[in-house]
Order: sequence, then structure tokens, then C-alpha cells
Amino acid sequence: MTTVPTSTMVRVPAGEFTMGSDSHYADEAPSHRRRVEAFLLDATPVTNREFRRFVEQTGYVTDAERVPSPADYPGVDPWRLVPGSAVFRRPLGEVDLAIPTWWEYVPGACWHTLDGPGSAVEDRLQHPAVHVSLNDARAYATWCGKRLPSEAEWECAARAGSEDWEFAWGSELRPGGRWMANTWPGLFPECAEAERRPGTTVVGSYPPNAWGLLDMIGNVWEWTTDPYEEGHRVPSACCAGTRTPVLDPLAVGPRLMVLKGGSFLCAQNYCRRYRPAARIPQAADSSSSNVGFRCAADLDSPENPS
Repeated sequence: MTTVPTSTMVRVPAGEFTMGSDSHYADEAPSHRRRVEAFLLDATPVTNREFRRFVEQTGYVTDAERVPSPADYPGVDPWRLVPGSAVFRRPLGEVDLAIPTWWEYVPGACWHTLDGPGSAVEDRLQHPAVHVSLNDARAYATWCGKRLPSEAEWECAARAGSEDWEFAWGSELRPGGRWMANTWPGLFPECAEAERRPGTTVVGSYPPNAWGLLDMIGNVWEWTTDPYEEGHRVPSACCAGTRTPVLDPLAVGPRLMVLKGGSFLCAQNYCRRYRPAARIPQAADSSSSNVGFRCAADLDSPENPS
């Protein structure tokens, strides 16, 4: 294990906040009071450069590079269980938003071949690391002496002390016409601004929230340590891909966990989850081109004095 300096982390203060929302998707309700203790959180999602350093030093192999276990997917033809990940392919023309045909399971897609065999990561080293499962994110966090945040910790940090704001920056999606996060530029799947190519962006390309945290909304969904449960077993349409889209993640496979923050695919007409309260389920071994993570750390550990 190595220890990554915590100078790039933000101190989130202890306190109570209102978690969830009664005004949006059903799985965000009911809103309720929660308390978190003070902790540290990475200012940005983990980047491809940082994840590459981890792999180079440890030889770690991600879930997307491993053959899925037939035991996890009973009844699935073995020939379909090949290493790979879900890659977003922008659809052309009209689409049925309830059927996510824009996701393609691409054999060979992983953290360093972002779009599949023949693609590379070198021109996106400062973008968030993607095609990482919860298992991969936990392995990275352990390696650098950190951990992943809980859902409550993540949401508290995204809200940055606000109680009434719908978004992490205020009550308007685009105050003064300014983009505040890397979300879909227009009504999905149309791209209203040609210069904003849909996809991940360099971390920190948009303004920080009130506590100095960057990319808490948009760019990539982020893993938390909370199981997706408490009756919220049937999610509505959302913009996350899955490692094996041919399967029903609610019926088979590893346990569903909570993702937070939305991604570059969130739009006003589709997956309006670019808000701190929003949450979606994702199988722990799943990965896709719009799911990443950031690390947390306790303040009372020897490496992180309060």
C-alpha cells in the first residue's frame, strides 16, 4: 500500500443536512435529516493518470479485463461472458428514451482502451477514470490509504451546506446561461452546441461548489459504499450503462450499489439526475464509460490528522 498526500482533499465538516428529495424521482424520497462526521474528500474524481499509476505499481487487473464468472450470471450463454465494458454510442435521429439503445457492450473496452480495442487513454489522462467497478474503486482506495464515501457523506459534500438549492450551485440549472457542470448540452440525444462534444471532460473544467469540490455533479457517476435497497428496487430510466447490458441487473448478478452525481449524459428530458439528491443503482462488478469515483478519508487516521 502507498499513501497519497491528502493535500488535494477537502475537509467536509461534521453536521446535519436534509438528504433526499420529495420533488423528483421516487427513490430520492422521503427527504430526511442525516448527520455525518467530519471527513476528507478528494477535490476531483480520480483521473486516468492517477489510476494508471496505481495499475503500474500494483499490476492490478480491473473487472472489465476479467472474464465474468458464470456463477454470477446463471443461464447466460458462456460465449457472452467476455471481458469488456459498456460504451456510450451517441444515437442519431429519434429514440425511445425508455430503451437505452445507445449503450453497447464492447469486448476489450476498459480503463485504458476507453472506446474499445484500438483506442487509447493518453489524450484523456486528466479526465475521470472510467470503466471501473466498485471492486476496482475499492482496490484503488485501499492502495492509497483511503476509502470510498458513503451515500450520505457524498450527498452532504455535494450540497456544501445548502438546504434549499435544487442543484449543487443554486436554484437555476444554468445561472446567467453559464454551464455549471458537464451535463448533456441540450435535449438528449440532440447536441445543441457543436463545440461541446458529449463525453467526459478534464476534471475541474467547471466551477467548484461552495466547499471547493469539483465535478460533484455531471462528468461521471461516482461509486458510494451504500447498497441500493430500502424498497427502491425498480429504478426508472437512467443514464448509466452496465457491464453486461444483455442481463437484468435486478434479477441476477452482484448486489446493486448506489451511484451519485449524474454524468455527461444527464439532460433536462432524460435522466434529470444532475442534483445532489439523485441516486441510481449499479451492480458492484459493472463498469461503463460514464462511471468513475473519488476517495474519502477519515480525519482521525495517523496520516490525516484533524
